[in-house]
Amino acid sequence: MNENTLLMTAVRAADDKRAEDITVLNMKGISLISDYFVICHGNSDKQVQAIAREMKEKSEEHGFAVKRMEGFDEARWILVDMGDIVAHIFHKDERSYYNLERLWGDAPIENVQGMLNQ
Repeated sequence: MNENTLLMTAVRAADDKRAEDITVLNMKGISLISDYFVICHGNSDKQVQAIAREMKEKSEEHGFAVKRMEGFDEARWILVDMGDIVAHIFHKDERSYYNLERLWGDAPIENVQGMLNQ
């Protein structure tokens, strides 16, 4: 599976579970951790967990194993590590507090609507 397919799979999985404000940061040349951050939020613990579960299941269906998932039980900030792509799924209340988009403000933002319309 190539990186673009995995990125589109993660974004679509988040959208399928009604994640809000899906943002993709291009971290190439900025972070050694991953090439892309997918950032989104849900409005309840259950929705946050459903988004993370869907990302994991869809990635595995496409032949890519999720390396690790952290924070699932607490459902305040779930990190889904898919290697070149790391998803940050927040509870709505936590997202504005951590504000990763501001923290990584020098990272270019990818066109999410373009990914969803493909």
